[in-house]
Amino acid sequence: MTIDRVHAAREIAAETGVDLMVLTPGSDLRYLVGYNAHPLERLTALAVPARGEAFLVVPRLEAPMVAASPAGSLGLDVLAWDETDDPFAMLAGAATARLGRAPGRVAVGARSWAEHALGVQCAVAGSELGLASPVIDRLRMVKSAAEVEELAVAGAAIDRVHAHMGEWLRVGRTEAEVGADIAAAILDEGHVSVDFVIVGSGPNGASPHHELSDRTIEAGDVVVVDLGGGIPTGYRSDCTRTYTVGGPPSADVAEWYAVLQAAQSASVAAVRPGVTAEAIDEAARTVIADAGWGEHFIHRTGHGIGLDTHEAPYIVAGNDIPLVPGMAFSVEPGIYLAGRCGARIEDIVVCTEDGVRVLNEGPRELVELPG
Repeated sequence: MTIDRVHAAREIAAETGVDLMVLTPGSDLRYLVGYNAHPLERLTALAVPARGEAFLVVPRLEAPMVAASPAGSLGLDVLAWDETDDPFAMLAGAATARLGRAPGRVAVGARSWAEHALGVQCAVAGSELGLASPVIDRLRMVKSAAEVEELAVAGAAIDRVHAHMGEWLRVGRTEAEVGADIAAAILDEGHVSVDFVIVGSGPNGASPHHELSDRTIEAGDVVVVDLGGGIPTGYRSDCTRTYTVGGPPSADVAEWYAVLQAAQSASVAAVRPGVTAEAIDEAARTVIADAGWGEHFIHRTGHGIGLDTHEAPYIVAGNDIPLVPGMAFSVEPGIYLAGRCGARIEDIVVCTEDGVRVLNEGPRELVELPG
């Protein structure tokens, strides 16, 4: 970990007219300084003024944790506050001293707690409060080679979980029972956290974010299994495969699933530098719409991934940002038939200098399990 990311953020902040950026516990803070802080009511914040050096404001009882983290080797000033201090006033005063004036435009992390964001705004009288996303996203969207390899490690681990699905996904078991086995396997395969386990069987598969229920899996069910978690470095996995259990799919399911597979393949193939995010969405959506299933594809085609499962860039109509090498995101079209079943195919991909690298393996056809 180096101070370079902090300096890059400072340059972008100054370029965009932000006087002070304040990042509280979460992935933005971890990305810039490597400190995975506890999100608490006590203020912990990285303050990045447009001029002068960045500094950390932390509760005194947590100062040893900062020193032991990668942030401790970056040379940042650490302003430790006691229980009777006003940390917001401390932050505002230090930022004003560095800038030579009170900050006019203050940007906070998109997922900062409201009490922290408002506390900063109140401490800097007359300031205009906005989001730090336009600054931080420019950095986080483009992964370094090391970050891509962390995503590849996470992807390979979740692939290994999918490869064992036949051990757990069987007729007569509930989604919750299957999900418990999957969650344990995610940890066994090298993750340190389980972010989500979706097992959408039969009609539950038509709800894209259905997780687990007591529904018993029946012979002939189509089952959507979407899994993700975090590895020790904080980078995330996210991969969806669709299965049939205890019998082959019906002819009509096989027909529209083939459309979905073609759409996912077309979208992945479209990834290359200069192509816009919305064009990747359109590549999948056109295949599905032309086959008559457009109304059943009810979400965007993908989302960026890194230290968060969902981050920029978003692969959706209206996002005209051009892809550049290092951008990592999901490609996950789906078809959902309300009251009956659904299907989704999801891979994490990375835009490369000459095309695309797919970080997930395993079959993308409708996988038949014996049940």
